[in-house]
Amino acid sequence: MRSNQKKAWLFLAPTIIFVTFFSIYPILRAFVMSFQSGPLINLNWTGFSNYQYIFSDPEFWRAIRNTILYALISVPVALAISIMLAWFIFSKVKHKSFFETTFFMPYVTSTIAIGIVFRYIFNGEYGMLNFLLRALHLPAPNWIDDPSMSLTTIIIFGVWTSLAFNIVILMGALRNIDPNYYTIADMYGATGTERFWRITMPQLVPTVAFLLTMNIIAAFKIYTSVYALFNGQAGVGNSATTAVFYIYNKFQIVGTPGVAMAATVILFLIIMFVTFLQRKMMKKIGGR
Repeated sequence: MRSNQKKAWLFLAPTIIFVTFFSIYPILRAFVMSFQSGPLINLNWTGFSNYQYIFSDPEFWRAIRNTILYALISVPVALAISIMLAWFIFSKVKHKSFFETTFFMPYVTSTIAIGIVFRYIFNGEYGMLNFLLRALHLPAPNWIDDPSMSLTTIIIFGVWTSLAFNIVILMGALRNIDPNYYTIADMYGATGTERFWRITMPQLVPTVAFLLTMNIIAAFKIYTSVYALFNGQAGVGNSATTAVFYIYNKFQIVGTPGVAMAATVILFLIIMFVTFLQRKMMKKIGGR
């Protein structure tokens, strides 16, 4: 047994070293840097001054507010649409593999490339979206250049980009449901709605919990979408700034790594707290 344990640790050693060096060490280093100020090559210990700065910075609270609103709106909406589309494809469409491939294509495409395309779609003057809205005699807002629409634009884009991964995972979960459940339900005259809510959804709870966790974490780390949609900026007047964009700006543009790392620590704690609450909630739902 001891010899097997030594062999196991030997095989695990490369992975442990890799995770420690590229995951654990950066977290610890960011925590230490959050108590330091000055240029990156000459950091000095300044205690809690960086935390005092970000807590008194209106831009930081705007970034946190935008990030939380984005997560609270985009994640449930994207999951609901994904479940409906996955169920429709699974139960109504014959050539499922074709649609799975089609839906998965955006996931393997660069977010920057998709963002550039959507920047033209959202363009207030000649964008395709406003062209359709005008054709239907509906209001056509300036999605990119209007500060009041910046967050809405990001949410729409975020919902669309998250559908690909969600649908493919849900399709795999739907295939794993025992078809005998549906056969028995048909024998007792269950309607399509009853089959969905009494058989499909309870079986999908573990998958939905997994997707909810992944989507929440991804939502709190949103950066690339903002960068692509607003051409490297955080919208007009920083109206679309998010937590990660704030961290990037303080670290790379302003040159205050200590402030950036303090914001990173706060974001890390928020993600941990939200993920913990979400998992507790899903455990209660799954246990019913």
